[in-house]
Amino acid sequence: MVFDNRVYNFAPGPAMLPKEVLEEASQDILNWQGLGAGVMEVSHRSKAFMACYQKAIADLTDLMQVPSNYQILLLPGGAMGMNAAIPMNLMGLAKKDPQADFVVTGVWSAKSIKEAGKYGNARLAATSSAQQYTTVPQRNSWQLSADSAYVHICSNETVGGVEFDEPPDVGDVPLVADISSHMLSRVMDISKYGVLFGGIQKNIGPAGLTIVIVRKDLIGHAMPLTPTIWDWQVQAETDSMINTPPTFNIYFAGQVFEWIKQQGGVAAIELINQKKSQLLYDLLDKSSLYDARVDRRYRSRMNVTFYLQDESLQERFLAESQAAGLLGLKGHKSAGGLRASIYNAMPLAGVEQLVAFMKEFERRSA
Repeated sequence: MVFDNRVYNFAPGPAMLPKEVLEEASQDILNWQGLGAGVMEVSHRSKAFMACYQKAIADLTDLMQVPSNYQILLLPGGAMGMNAAIPMNLMGLAKKDPQADFVVTGVWSAKSIKEAGKYGNARLAATSSAQQYTTVPQRNSWQLSADSAYVHICSNETVGGVEFDEPPDVGDVPLVADISSHMLSRVMDISKYGVLFGGIQKNIGPAGLTIVIVRKDLIGHAMPLTPTIWDWQVQAETDSMINTPPTFNIYFAGQVFEWIKQQGGVAAIELINQKKSQLLYDLLDKSSLYDARVDRRYRSRMNVTFYLQDESLQERFLAESQAAGLLGLKGHKSAGGLRASIYNAMPLAGVEQLVAFMKEFERRSA
């Protein structure tokens, strides 16, 4: 149930990280590149760190096939910070008054529309709230405005386990996507989006860094009230270093990018993720104890949510799973139930152990 005294951690974030990267980082914390100082102690302006930063940008560009007309920014604030930064940088592009359209499919897109409403007209174009956020509204039901600056989606809702199966067609209006919980888990066509953003604490590294991939023509339109630290033009002109950036997070993200390349790249990782999630969903679909409620078309590969038909068994399930070395399976407080987050760093063996435990638990609970 454990490997090298480490459990299988199914927490949604901060989440499980690649063991090989953690082992290397443990050494670099004390002495990085023979400098006699740890990676967290080296100046962000030093030659060594700038090389680390530039390699991380280059590797991410390669892994995600980021086109040359896009800019990668490494910013603070998490996805919650970007919920404010995005309208401040983009709503000024609206044809009339500042406004944008939002498709709300769960907790995180609901937070996005609420925050954006402080800076302009945040229009609800579609929502699956009536379906308890178990699906994505059909595209032909969306009420988009021709005057909006952009269309915002959360392409993978961590809490509800809902994932867009493909980028929606929104015409010439920029599509903005929060990809925090499935970044680098599947191949994505960056050209379909105006902006992609996400915190790294789920699939890439420790909490504290946000990756923003923005089409260059969308930079330079910030509202006057925009804080300097979230003005994309200022950040683009300074390599995201108008102040001291989270250097360890950038270093760690770069190490994970290298690790993904060693696994065969994003396409290879995607195949593994498909296999892991299918193992779990196959069990759920055949079970008389577990209940998977998300529309099959929009099931997340990263966050598998499910419920016990007999909810009185949940505390025992959580206690026994933890004793078996399977941690972090409790669902979000707003949704209840159970959730297995199976990000890139979760090995297939971990999902196999979870499936075996769930089968045995069902047998004993019959």
